[in-house]
Amino acid sequence: MSETITTYDDLLNMLDSLLREPTAFWNGFYEDREKGVPFFGNLPDENLVQYFDSELLGSGKVLELGCGPGRNAIYLAQKGCSVDAVDLSKEALEWGKERAAEKKVQVNFIQRNIFELEIEEGRYDFVYDSGCFHHIAPHRRINYLEMVKKALRPKGLYSITCFIEGGILGGADISDWEVYRQKSLKGGLGFTEEKLRMIFKEFEVVEIRKMRKKEESDETFGVQGLWTALFMKK
Repeated sequence: MSETITTYDDLLNMLDSLLREPTAFWNGFYEDREKGVPFFGNLPDENLVQYFDSELLGSGKVLELGCGPGRNAIYLAQKGCSVDAVDLSKEALEWGKERAAEKKVQVNFIQRNIFELEIEEGRYDFVYDSGCFHHIAPHRRINYLEMVKKALRPKGLYSITCFIEGGILGGADISDWEVYRQKSLKGGLGFTEEKLRMIFKEFEVVEIRKMRKKEESDETFGVQGLWTALFMKK
C-alpha cells in the first residue's frame, strides 16, 4: 500500500491504521464462544424489545451495524423485519448464521467494513448499532453519520447503545484530540448525554436513557454502563 497521501480517503486510511483493531483481532475475540462475555448470550437488547413493545418500531427493512453473533438481528427477524446485518468478523457471522438457522429465521449476514458498504438511499426503516459506535474513531464520525442518514428513509429511526463516559464497562473519558495524541481509543470511547445530543444534532431525539440492568434469567440483555438512544431522521 502506498504511504503517499494525495486524497481525503488516503488520509482517512492512514488514521484508520493508527487506531483500528485489525480484522484478526475481532476474529480472535469471537473465536472462543465460552469465555463469558456478557453480550455473547443470545438475547436481544432490552431497549430494542421496548421499542417494539411500545410500538415505536414495527416490521420493516433493517440495517444492523456491527451485528456480532447476531442476537439482535435474529430478534428483529423474529419480529418480521427484513434484516441486513453487517460485521467485520467472519467468526462472528458464522456464529450468527448458526443461531439464525436454529431459530429458523432469515438474516442477510454481510462480512464487510461498514465504511465500504454500498447503500441504496432511503432503503431502511431502521438502523441499529449495538456497541459499534464507541469503536468508531473521531475522524470517521462524519462518514458514519452520512451513511446512517443515507440509509434511512424520511422519518426513519436509528438507535445505538454505547459506553457511558467513565462507566463501569470502560468508556474512555478523553477528548477527540487526545485520541490522536495517545493513538488509541482506549478500548472504546465514552459519551455523555450532552455529547450524544451534539453529535446527533441533525436527528430528532426520541429517547436517550441508560440501559436497564437485567438478570441472567431474563429474556433480554441489559447491563449498567451503557447509554441507549433512539433518534429519528428529520
